[in-house]
Amino acid sequence: MFTSVDDVSARLAETGYLASPAVATTVFLADRLGKPLLVEGPAGVGKTELAKAVAQVAGARLVRLQCYEGVDESRALYEWNHAKQLLRISAGRDETWDEARTDIFSEEFLLARPLLTAIRGDDPKVLLIDETDKADVEVEGLLLEVLSDFQVTVPELGTIAATSRPFVVLTSNASRELSEALRRRCLFLHIGFPEEELERRIVRLKVPGLDAALTESVVRVVGALREMDLRKVPSVAETIDWARTLLALGAETLDGTVVRDSLGVLLKHQDDILKAAAKLDLDAM
Repeated sequence: MFTSVDDVSARLAETGYLASPAVATTVFLADRLGKPLLVEGPAGVGKTELAKAVAQVAGARLVRLQCYEGVDESRALYEWNHAKQLLRISAGRDETWDEARTDIFSEEFLLARPLLTAIRGDDPKVLLIDETDKADVEVEGLLLEVLSDFQVTVPELGTIAATSRPFVVLTSNASRELSEALRRRCLFLHIGFPEEELERRIVRLKVPGLDAALTESVVRVVGALREMDLRKVPSVAETIDWARTLLALGAETLDGTVVRDSLGVLLKHQDDILKAAAKLDLDAM
């Protein structure tokens, strides 16, 4: 998909995703080496958006597996359409079981879930395995076959191998440690909070109507909040939301009233809001 690291940066920027040199380099290598990309970092720093941007750049279909506690093979890989199978068996009452079995365990009755969908067909795809750390450890074993050989074994049909490999992005908020076996199969990228200059560029891109001086103040306040001992510091997503909030309020400058009235956009816990309101030095912003 990409000819160079600079090509990655330029084309992602066209979609509205401003990539740091480390992000652009790792995406380029994942594409060139054909390796899955494991992206870790705090919530809201652009891990999921990176997969969406790559799909847009490549003109590829985004196939997303949203992980959660309890997700299993039937939700991640495939399952059989049991209702349709029962109807088929009822319609063919004069058939032997061997005749019916050959029919009901065919493609017509197979419900492909994200992992199987991603490796079937020749059209370009980006497979996003989102919040991998929220899935049970057992699901990682399921991922190993897919990410190692890009194939899936369906006992009734045999092995289905990819004819066109998808670009794979796994995201993790590091709520639990992923297995070494899974990590070995991936290139690793950590996306943290951006440098001030990059965050200013992101705000200017996403909220073009915001005054330059106010953009500067927004980034400085968010940076100050990140240095506090809070339960959940604001991420890039909250920075953008706050910038849009100030624009909607018609604020021209940041004063104590505006900041304190809108801290709920940046912070999601009451004790964090109280702590920030007490510690923020707006005169220094």
